[in-house]
Amino acid sequence: MARLDETRPFLPVNIAVLTVSDTRTAANDTSGDTLADRIVKAGHRVAARAIEKDDAGLIETLLRAWIADPAIDVVITTGGTGVTGRDVTPEAFDRVLEKRIEGFGELFRMLSYQKIGTSTIQSRALGGVARGKYLFALPGSTGAVKDGWDDILKYQLDSRHKPCNLVELMPRLKEHLK
Repeated sequence: MARLDETRPFLPVNIAVLTVSDTRTAANDTSGDTLADRIVKAGHRVAARAIEKDDAGLIETLLRAWIADPAIDVVITTGGTGVTGRDVTPEAFDRVLEKRIEGFGELFRMLSYQKIGTSTIQSRALGGVARGKYLFALPGSTGAVKDGWDDILKYQLDSRHKPCNLVELMPRLKEHLK
């Protein structure tokens, strides 16, 4: 169960949102819009936003730029996590991640199973860390974005969440780089 310790301060984080799609545009990016709206409503900042084609090299280039940007703490992508030939977001993540957060994908699929049953095996949602930044890849459906944010990320990116959260670990994510 999610518990918030109201005696702790809320620490907003800067989140970049990337929609991976060959067909979405700023006018019809409902998943990206849903994610950005939820981020702001939770008290965080959308530090950057983009739409990129299903191309691992292009996705990797943008991820590396955002990872290097000191104004960005977290990157959340939506789309490209399926199993078709064009779905390459996890492959792009593999090129930049230093550590995987295995529990994120596992928990996402467990929660998703309650809503879409065995179809959840088609999702390769994942999380990880690269150069002191958190990266999360969500499927491209609006429902999947809601599930990933509302049921997992909203809590783990809230500094008041108990018994622990990802925000309190942020200062230690670069220990190995010193």
